[in-house]
Amino acid sequence: HLVNHGVPEELMDRVRVAGEGFFNQPVEEKEKYANDHDTGNSGKIQGYGSKLANNASGQLEWEDYFFHTVYPEDKKDMKIWPKNPTDYIPATSEYANHLRGLTTKVLSALSVCLGLEEDRLEKEVGGKDELVIQMKINYYPKCPQPELALGVEAHTDVSALTFILHNMVPGLQLFYEGKWVTAKCVPNSIIMHIGDTVEILSNGKYKSILHRGLVNKEKVRISWAAFCEPPKEKIILKPLPETVSETEPARYPPRTFSQHIEHKLFRKTQALNGA
Repeated sequence: HLVNHGVPEELMDRVRVAGEGFFNQPVEEKEKYANDHDTGNSGKIQGYGSKLANNASGQLEWEDYFFHTVYPEDKKDMKIWPKNPTDYIPATSEYANHLRGLTTKVLSALSVCLGLEEDRLEKEVGGKDELVIQMKINYYPKCPQPELALGVEAHTDVSALTFILHNMVPGLQLFYEGKWVTAKCVPNSIIMHIGDTVEILSNGKYKSILHRGLVNKEKVRISWAAFCEPPKEKIILKPLPETVSETEPARYPPRTFSQHIEHKLFRKTQALNGA
């Protein structure tokens, strides 16, 4: 849980109100921003989507979501940003700019802890010009039988860092020391995960956390997950030389970010097919 993170409380509230306002609109209004996720890489993955499907463990995944790039300016597709509520665009844009500054602070601290120059990790994930922030707002409706459903199945994030804002309804669980632990709801905090990208660069010294989202019987749960990601093709991700030694050889092969994503999807498909 990050506290004293410098993001104004009033801005976090505006982001929550605007996001919730979007999902509270009639379906036909939300459908104007529908994505086209099923068509794979050629499809339009940004926008509004709904997921109601059985996952690998036979449980139902139960969520609506809105996914889009929020940073940098030239990567934002404003055509798919919701026009209503009217504060959605200004609040989300301002919040994304704050998160970009927070990313620098956190990556600096993580670099120093590895014995590296302060700006090293940020350079390795794209630096000032190439780092991208994608936001996924997850909306989990009230679920009459929560034991039969999951909001999001267990996974690690491919990002360098993930920042999560939520509406103070518990449901995020982390796999820690062999069991699932429910994250506390700390007022005005932002939850942060290490993602696969930083795990690879640190040669496993930092761990990408396995986590999942639960649904709630009594309350709607909403989370705003912001993924800080390197460019898909421009950088080869591999353990930094300073993290590798004879006793600690490189644990991850060199891959671009998009190759890493493909590798994860391939492994998941194999697992689903019982390979």
